Order: sequence, then C-alpha cells, then structure tokens
Amino acid sequence: MTELLDPRNDFLFKRIFGSEENQDVLLAFLNRTFTEAHRPPLREIIVLNPYIEKGSPLDKQSILDIRARTTEGELINVEMQLFNRYDMEKRTLFYWSKLYSSQLVEGQSYSTLKRCVTINILDFALLKNDLYHSVFHLHEDQTGITLTDDIEIHFLELPKLNAQAAPTKQGGLANWLLFLKGVTPDQWEVLTMNEPKLKKAMDTLEFLSQDQEARMRYEARQKYLHDQASLMEAAKNAELYGFKAGMEKGIQEGIEKGIEQGMEKGLEKGIEQSLQQTALRMLKLGLDTHTISQVTGLNESEIRTLAHSSD
Repeated sequence: MTELLDPRNDFLFKRIFGSEENQDVLLAFLNRTFTEAHRPPLREIIVLNPYIEKGSPLDKQSILDIRARTTEGELINVEMQLFNRYDMEKRTLFYWSKLYSSQLVEGQSYSTLKRCVTINILDFALLKNDLYHSVFHLHEDQTGITLTDDIEIHFLELPKLNAQAAPTKQGGLANWLLFLKGVTPDQWEVLTMNEPKLKKAMDTLEFLSQDQEARMRYEARQKYLHDQASLMEAAKNAELYGFKAGMEKGIQEGIEKGIEQGMEKGLEKGIEQSLQQTALRMLKLGLDTHTISQVTGLNESEIRTLAHSSD
C-alpha cells in the first residue's frame, strides 16, 4: 500500500476539505465543530475560494485557507497551522477583521454585516488550558452579556487530543481531528462508524496519496513549510543569541562603570581625608578656623567638628 500523505499539510488539507466536490465533507466537519459549541447545524455552505488545480503551493501568495458562506450569509474561515509563529492571537484577530470588513461595500449600512467565524486547527499547543477545542466570543466581564455574536473564534489544538480523546463509535469532532492528526488506517473503521463524510475524506486522502502529481505538489509544499520553519527557528535563535550577548555586554559595562565610579568615590574620599588631616595640623599650630578654611576649602563648621573630635 502506498504510504499515506499527511492531511495536516495545508495544501493537502485544502484538497480534502476545500474542493467543490468535497463541500459535503467540509459541511460535516463544520457541523461537528459547531455542535461542540452548542450551535445549530448548518444546512448548506458555499466554498468561496475552492481549491484550484493550477495553483502553486510554492507561491507565497497562495491562499491555502478555506472560506465559506452559509445560506444565512455567515462567513467562515478555516485554516490549518503547522508552526507557531508566536503571534497567533493577533494574527487571528487581524484576519478575522479583514473577513468581517470585506462584507461592506461603499454605501452599505453596518447592519448588513453578518457573523464571521474563524476556525484555526493548530498542530501545536497555544492556549493555557487543557481543552483541545476552545471557543471565544465577545462578552462583558462582570455580567457575561454578549456585546455582539458577530465574532466567533475556534482553536482546535491537535496535541491536546491525547489525554482527552480516543476513536469512538459514536463519532464527533474528536474523530475528525484524530484523522487529521494521523491515526493509523487500522483505526479508521471505528472513526467512520457514525461519520460517513469522514470516510469520504479518508478516501480522498488515499486517492491523493497515490496520485503522482498530487504527491509532487505535496512534497513541494512540505519543503516550503520546512524551510519556513527553519527560518523561524534561526530567527528565534538569533534573537536569543542577541539577548544573551546584550546581557553579557550590559553586565561587563556595568562592572566597568562600577569600578570607575568606585575609583572616583575612593579618590574623592582620599582627598577629603587629606584635607581634614591638613586642617588638624593647622589647628595644632594655633591657626584660626577662618584661615584654615581659606587654605583647605573646608567650611568652618567642619573644622570646628574636627577640633572637637581630636580633643
């Protein structure tokens, strides 16, 4: 049997979930996601940016997310993210806002804006919780009232599946995510027992894994993704190295500055002690405090204090 490709590759993910012939697969996946968020199921969707065969997975401008519209006009964006870019939260809000604002054309009222839903499938842990499915809305802190239901953001974190999910005969979102994570085909029967559209996704994966052109595009995209990951790691290491170098330089400069300041203070102290000793000798010679002050630069109060301390 041909080795199966990794469905987490965003090029392959869009082939499976974002092609026109697999709209029913995407709809089933979305409904399992929304069921967990206590939302009613969708009746129908239209993929707005379906996979196009001639699109190059090497093109940096390639749009490998999936955008869909419901019959009510709601917009949904689904994206697979393999690597943590360390700005995921802000990136998510930025792309959600672009999707939301793209609905308005000149002269339209804000009331025409529809709900926009972002679904990020992450191959890394991001949030500080143990949930593999986290959903965010816009609520008031104390009362919990909703400002608007136009914003809805889902994070599906694949690494968190281990402790919480196993293939079940009942079906559900976890089965879809386990498929994406790469469970072995001998577990597929359990995963698809109540998920017929998941079976179609698996059949698509098997077909693409045997298609030479698809494998070439997949490998090209994998290479590009690995190169991007290497660049991110190099940048991270360079930043860390720069931080360490800066710390070392700062410590060295601090030591040098401390030594310099210590020497200055020591010299000032030595001069002051020398002037005091001179003042004491002049006192013993019987000179008045005014004359001694003129010679040493010490004020007369300091000189009188010295005279009393030497008695």
